[in-house]
This record gives sequence, C-alpha cells and structure tokens, in this order.
Amino acid sequence: MVDLWHHGDREVGPGLVDLAVNVRLAEPPGWLIAELSAALPRLAAYPDATEATEAVAARHGRSRDEVLVTSGAAEAFTLVARGLGARRASVVHPQFTEPEAALLAAEVPVSRVLLRPENGFVLGPVPEDADLVVVGNPTNPTSVLHPAGSLRALCRPGRVVVVDEAFLDSVPGEPESLAGSPVPGLLVIRSLTKTWGIAGLRAGYVLGPPELIERLRAVQPPWSVSAPAAVAVVACCRPAAVKEADELAVASEADREFLLAGLRELGVAVHGVPRAPFVLGEFRDGARLRERLRDRGYAVRRADTFPGLGPDWLRVAVRSRPVMAEFLTTLKELTTPR
Repeated sequence: MVDLWHHGDREVGPGLVDLAVNVRLAEPPGWLIAELSAALPRLAAYPDATEATEAVAARHGRSRDEVLVTSGAAEAFTLVARGLGARRASVVHPQFTEPEAALLAAEVPVSRVLLRPENGFVLGPVPEDADLVVVGNPTNPTSVLHPAGSLRALCRPGRVVVVDEAFLDSVPGEPESLAGSPVPGLLVIRSLTKTWGIAGLRAGYVLGPPELIERLRAVQPPWSVSAPAAVAVVACCRPAAVKEADELAVASEADREFLLAGLRELGVAVHGVPRAPFVLGEFRDGARLRERLRDRGYAVRRADTFPGLGPDWLRVAVRSRPVMAEFLTTLKELTTPR
C-alpha cells in the first residue's frame, strides 16, 4: 500500500542537511520579507485576492476570469477533486501524490497510468474513458519535462486535463509551459512556494477556462487565501521577480548538472532527462543507503511512496555546488566497495 500522504518534510530533522524537500531557498528573499512585513499591520481586515488575481492575469497574459488564486497548489488539487464532478480520473505516475489523495478523499475513482523508467518516463496514452487527467510538468519526482504538444493531445471534449506546473518556474525560460495558452478543458496549477521559500505561507493559483475556474471558485472556502499570501502573489508576479526566478533557475540548472555528473560517475542510474531542481536516482540497496546517509547527516527523499517506484529509488533536491560536492563525497564513501 503506497502512502500517498508521505511528503519530503517528514524526512528532515535537527542537524540534517535537507536534500529531501524541494524548496530551493532557506528563507524568502529580503525584498519579499519586506513586503510581507509591511502587510502585517493590515491583518485586521479580511483578505481580498482581487489584486493578486489581476497580478497573475497580467503575468501570464490571461483574463481575470481565467485565474483563481489558491492557498498553495494543495488547495487547488482539493478544489479540482470536489468541484469538477469527475466520474473517472486518471493520474499519471510517478508524480506528486497529493492530487490522487485529494481525488480519493472526494470518492472519485482513480486509475493510475504508470510511466516506465526504461522509457525515460515519457508520457504515454491514458484511458479513453477518463474525464479527468492529472499530470505534472516537470513531474515530481522524475524531474522529466513533457512536451507541451503531448499534453495538449490529452485534451478532448468531455475531459478536463490538469497540468501541475509547480516547478515550471524552476526551469530556465519555462519551456513547454501551458500557463499562457488558453486551451479548452485545460487547467494549469502553479505554486509560488518552491522558488521563493514560502512553503509555510501557502500561495498558488489555477489558470483555465472561465467556466472551469468558476466551478472551482464555487467550492473554495471563503477567505482561504490569507492577506500575506495575496501580497506574496502580487510581489512574485512582478516582472522583476519573474526575471529573478529565471536567474535562480539558471543557477539551479548548473548545480543540477554537477550533481548529475557525480551520480553517474558513481554508477547511479538516472532515467530520463532531469529538468527540475531535483534528481531521481535508482540506487543499489536504496532503503539502507537512505538510512546510512541519514546517519552521516543527510536527509534524502524516499521515493517508494510514489506509485510505480520501489525502495531503491531516492530523490535528491538540488542545492548549492558546495553542498552537492560534500554530499557526493559522502555518497562515494558509502557506496564504494572496500
């Protein structure tokens, strides 16, 4: 039985180097902290996401009625599960488990489409009778970026396709994004928590056709987006922030390639082409290795809680090159036969 509720934060602990959680920054940048701090005296008022909605619309070239600001991507998945009336959903795995968990909690039948490592986790066909399809891009934990054309091909009358782009702003230039492309039946979910170090704040949004956005809005609890979260959405959608996010993505890409080269040198199998700020590897005796790494001060993400993967799979979050170099040195010590 796969634990769909297991997330990387359960791997971390005092004194451990966190390579388990896919939040790039240890804390928000100074300019974002300043804007959040300036908003605190206004907390007596009920939150209003109007300005945040307008900021997201401007960021992606969409109309306001194509945007729903949410309390992170997790709330968006819950709204999808409860608001669309799906009868038969298909979730493309291995991927972030929250969408399937939300669908099951809403008593929506779910079938799993398992992508194969030997094929590089390339996107394949889904059941014809699925009226709701969920897929990540780039996918967590595989780090694979699917072509936009392959995702559009999943759309058809009577079906809603949900693309989770929580990590797309971590890929330089945001290739293959559908956020700015209105497509009938297509919803795109975005998160701001990963890039900007605000996982504790909860900030995200959904983009899609007005009729689908309205169905999600109808089941969203009142004032679910806090005032500070709305401020963060506005701040992170400004052109200067978008430019900074891309610069962070470029730096992360270089650090990822350094990690990848080190893993492959140690004989670790990495399937597909990683594009996100994390790498999924197939290790020899991965479950025991994870515990030994923990003993040496490193928390990595077990991946056997993702459908389609087993205990030898581990996900490693990309950090700065010095951190990656020290991790690779430790990994070599633990995996080199004596």
